[in-house]
Amino acid sequence: MKKIVIIGAGVAGINAATKLVDNGYDGSLITIIDKGNDPINRLPEEVMTGMLGAGGWSDGKLTYHTAIGGQLAKYCGEEKAMELMKQVVDNFTRFHPKPDEIFMSDPQEEPEFIKPYFGLRMFPVWHIGSNYLHEIAKTWYQYLLDKGVKFSWNVEVVSIDFKTNHFEYIETNGDDTDTIIGQYDTLIFAVGKSGIDFAQQLSDDYKLATEAKSVQIGVRFEAPQKYFQKLIDVSYDFKLYQKFDNVSIRSFCTNNNAAYVAVEETYGDVSYNGHAKKGEEFRNDMTNFGILMEIKGIEDPFAWSRDVVAKCNFTEIGGEERRMGMYYSPSYVNKDGITYSHRGPSLTSEGERVKAGIGDGNVLDKFKDALGEYADYILNFIDNMNSVFNFGDDWGMYIPEVKYLSPEPLVNYTDLSLNEFPNVHFAGDALSARGITVSGAHGIYIAENLIK
Repeated sequence: MKKIVIIGAGVAGINAATKLVDNGYDGSLITIIDKGNDPINRLPEEVMTGMLGAGGWSDGKLTYHTAIGGQLAKYCGEEKAMELMKQVVDNFTRFHPKPDEIFMSDPQEEPEFIKPYFGLRMFPVWHIGSNYLHEIAKTWYQYLLDKGVKFSWNVEVVSIDFKTNHFEYIETNGDDTDTIIGQYDTLIFAVGKSGIDFAQQLSDDYKLATEAKSVQIGVRFEAPQKYFQKLIDVSYDFKLYQKFDNVSIRSFCTNNNAAYVAVEETYGDVSYNGHAKKGEEFRNDMTNFGILMEIKGIEDPFAWSRDVVAKCNFTEIGGEERRMGMYYSPSYVNKDGITYSHRGPSLTSEGERVKAGIGDGNVLDKFKDALGEYADYILNFIDNMNSVFNFGDDWGMYIPEVKYLSPEPLVNYTDLSLNEFPNVHFAGDALSARGITVSGAHGIYIAENLIK
């Protein structure tokens, strides 16, 4: 058996390790490295890194369809892709403390009231619950430890030499840091959302053949659930969409009932996402979802996205230097230094106000300046939703929401290995996966082929 190093303890890496040890692979030969914390010490604000990655601190929905989350079927075919995603669902069920509380939504028929304004995509969804994800992570972690898998936490890999199978990482202990050289026989590169810049750097350094990706950027929309109930009754995680020449726009990651806006801090800037907890004690009768544009034809999608996100961040709030995104509601008016509103930034699940800047009343102008003509697509999308759901000005949006995508390396379809370096495998967000099920499926697919 070979020494396997997995960079990233997110959904892709953890599912890969689980598949390996479930099939008799010696866990002591598997090392998982992550720049975040283990699930016991991971804090609520550590959204992007740690055990199960961003997916482990997410809305807790597992979408079960090949049309969502990336091009998994391209690599392994439709039937195999569905099988792999079901294995991911089974793993989350397996480590869930109360699996009978998992809610499954399987919508069947598109309602007529949507058709004049939007297309609607509906897929089977398992809702785990954000709060249960934390417990799943702890149980799953202990299982892998018991199998002998080694973990290195608070470790950042800074360079990889694909030619010599060595990598350099920085280990942090309190105020002390050590630079260490590691070695692998097989590498699974599964760095997640927070490692997209690293993935791009490696692609540039080694001149990897890549496929250009589109931009995925928009806002997190929020309103009382009552306005959307007629659609929620049909599909819990509804996905509205419109398509234009070089832009498609869609709702994404719908959270209901106990729906909270989450703050993501990546590359020095703030963006937004959403969580949905399980349990009546968390109920707030709100709905939130992303409204994302997919924009094609941008020369450098990653750099362009980072630039837009930076423009959507305030650098000074009330004289204090700090970064935060923006909040806008048509009911939120700043006049003569007095704010008039019946809707402002909501509370997080921890009871604190969502970190979002209101500024001096020019948020909408700042939003339009940052996104240019693309801002109109989002505003028109919201206007069309208002025609269907009649929420008036009782809504708000958090700016921005972004899904960073690096150029997708061209990989061997049989095991997701680099054509140039067959012992290096890319998985999850590093291979442009979007979502828990597809990322986890990447990891399982790689592991199956390593076992062979």
